[in-house]
Amino acid sequence: MTAPAAVDVDRVQRRTVGVLSGAVALGGLGVTVGITVGGLLARQVAGTDSAAGLGQTAGVLGAAVLAVPLARLSDRAGRRAGLAAGYAVAVAGAALTVLAAALSSLPLLLTGLFAFGASTACGLQARYAAADLAAPERRGRALSLVVWATTVGSVLGPNLAAPGAGLGRALGLPALGGGFVVSAVVFTVVAAGLWLALRPDPLLLARRLRGGAATAARPRRATRAALAAVWAHPGGRLGLAAVVVSHAVMVGVMVMTPVHMGHAGGPEGTTLRLVGLVISVHVAGMYLFSPLVGLLADRAGRRATVAVGGGLLLAAAALAGTAPPDAAGRLGVGLFLLGLGWSCGLVAGSTLVTESVSGEVRPTAQGGTDLLMGLGAAVAGAAGGPLLAVGGFGLVAVVSAVLVVPLAAVWLRAGAAA
Repeated sequence: MTAPAAVDVDRVQRRTVGVLSGAVALGGLGVTVGITVGGLLARQVAGTDSAAGLGQTAGVLGAAVLAVPLARLSDRAGRRAGLAAGYAVAVAGAALTVLAAALSSLPLLLTGLFAFGASTACGLQARYAAADLAAPERRGRALSLVVWATTVGSVLGPNLAAPGAGLGRALGLPALGGGFVVSAVVFTVVAAGLWLALRPDPLLLARRLRGGAATAARPRRATRAALAAVWAHPGGRLGLAAVVVSHAVMVGVMVMTPVHMGHAGGPEGTTLRLVGLVISVHVAGMYLFSPLVGLLADRAGRRATVAVGGGLLLAAAALAGTAPPDAAGRLGVGLFLLGLGWSCGLVAGSTLVTESVSGEVRPTAQGGTDLLMGLGAAVAGAAGGPLLAVGGFGLVAVVSAVLVVPLAAVWLRAGAAA
């Protein structure tokens, strides 16, 4: 094994960021195809708008719950093993979803979407892998570059909803199930690519360079202890709140947007194309400007970037929440601001969480953070269907915006502590 003193860390870091960026770029295509049609497929199988929210919630909840075992696997065997295993689980989830569409089975569909959520968990954990070997003053940018790479597949992915429907019909499946066939193929390629190319493993190398053991075994309640350490640090507390709130607000508004637009009527093909366009614009807001967000976090400060993100989330909820179902342009602008606000909260918040704890417990703290982030988003997604049924899309946006209030309180306390 190469001695740590002989390793060109900068070269390894560049290679690591390149491999991770390529993986999440391709993986993002499969993820956003599922996001675009998952809720519509659940509504089609069950016949109610509430089921649409339930379908999206299953995927979000899967991303949350599966983040912890994947983080533990990374702790024991490195980032390469954790990420490759997660995408393999997502392949199984996509296959189950296709089977559920063919059988018109809601329980099987929810199980498949839950496992499909592992792809989202992997995309999120890849951002932390980019920071393992990064210098402290460059962590925000390193993390944001991997987030930015997701733009490639994620912007194209929603626009494959209509061609995916054609593929589904050609295979003798329900039209909406075709997109998940595409996702299964994509995730298989990503899992194999990470397993073969992510060498040396950034987490294991970072531990060796610090003089510690490359692998680590954690006690049963390690996640709780790691989150307690994050919360005990003012910066960590703000980072955790920023990540959880930003993701919950984003999911709460985003998952109900396709259902809201579906109420405009019109041919299914036209609706799918408009939904795909709006979600593409939203995803561009999430990822396209993340390098600038990372630069802002490194130069202006993490706390200032969190504040910018909170303001953008409020503006997005106000604009999208007052748009009628057929106002694709207005919804697109609102969803773009929503994605940009999410990017600010995620990049700055994730950097704060990473910096608030020691390297030995970082993967566990990061996995716990993603767990809480996903659980918050799952609650927001589950509430979206009933809120839409009771008060329309405007009520969904109002309730989502209210979630920014506790983030503002933590932000003020963090400023006082500083």
